[in-house]
Amino acid sequence: MKINVFLSPVSIDELYFTGKTTVVIDVLRASTTIVNALENGAKEVVPVATVEFAVKVSGGMFGGLTLLGGERNTKKVEGFALGNSPIEYNPEAVEGKTIVFYTTNGSKAIVKAKFSENLFVCSYNNISAVAKKLVELGKDIEVLCAGRNNAFALEDACCAGKLITEIAALKENIELTDSARAMQALHKSFGKSIFKMLKESEHGKLLIENGFEADVKFCSKLNSTDAVPSFMGNTLKLMPLIPAQTINEE
Repeated sequence: MKINVFLSPVSIDELYFTGKTTVVIDVLRASTTIVNALENGAKEVVPVATVEFAVKVSGGMFGGLTLLGGERNTKKVEGFALGNSPIEYNPEAVEGKTIVFYTTNGSKAIVKAKFSENLFVCSYNNISAVAKKLVELGKDIEVLCAGRNNAFALEDACCAGKLITEIAALKENIELTDSARAMQALHKSFGKSIFKMLKESEHGKLLIENGFEADVKFCSKLNSTDAVPSFMGNTLKLMPLIPAQTINEE
């Protein structure tokens, strides 16, 4: 099993992912929000690459059973029912609903990897469950960090490093590219306190300045769910649950 990591989707052609097993990470906040939405009973999440396409897609769906969710530059898009706060996506808001989802970084990364044979969404909240699913598949892995505005994001890189560490604990003799080894090193340096790392990252600071410190704290929860979103037929739905042992953050 070989693991490679991309620090941003900007330089990769979408056809690169054809037939591959891919994991998309956008810790702050899209992947965390998607995991929480599906964990709380959303029927599916439809990731899109533009606001305009989100509105177009939602118009062809079933009225009250479809919600527009997401953000642009941390703020809820005007006219959308929900923003990109994972806390907003509680059972009362999302149960049984289809969510058409646009974000500045995360949803675009998922759409970029849409031709993957297997495509999963990972956050700190579900990282052990994702690792177990990947080891179960036994295929080479491409980890795609959403980054921030087509650039490096520390939180996504550290999460990728944690995912690799979890996989290495379950399977011997994995092969790591240089980028994957570097992500492991970042996790070892910054991953002892996930919340501290998140709130001190550039994106974390911006979210806190905009009143979203509770979101940053939520995104720091480690293995709070076994939910594994999988991309099938242009939508994200839950994989069958895998029992995961809860690991404390500290």
